[in-house]
Amino acid sequence: MTQVFFYHGASDKIAAACALIAGAWAKGKTMLIYAPDKPVADGVDRLLWTRDPLSFVPHCRADAAHAGETPILIADRLDQPAQTERLMNLSNAVPAAYQRFQSLIEVVGQDEEGRQAARERVRFYKEQGCDVRYFDLNDR
Repeated sequence: MTQVFFYHGASDKIAAACALIAGAWAKGKTMLIYAPDKPVADGVDRLLWTRDPLSFVPHCRADAAHAGETPILIADRLDQPAQTERLMNLSNAVPAAYQRFQSLIEVVGQDEEGRQAARERVRFYKEQGCDVRYFDLNDR
């Protein structure tokens, strides 16, 4: 069963996502970032390159030639990447085939549309029997 972690209250959703990605990479973990909206995917990609010059996070788009050798992938679809350990959802919808992942990380900003969509996803995951945990980013 997929474990779901909701990081909510992010003042900057992309910056919070990149901090979580960098933290996972620092622990040697791989991750697939689901970002079907091009501006979100571009923002994550750009920030991972520029956030801290001394802490490089190896990443690329899931359709890149070297994706099979890269631990952090950014994808706009979930049908091609073979990763199954951890998925970060940066959309406002339940990602298709989320069940194939051991853990699902949801990052929720402070905008009302995103918060409402997150509430609906929480209900869905709970109905599916997922273990859902919450982390408040307002305090950080």
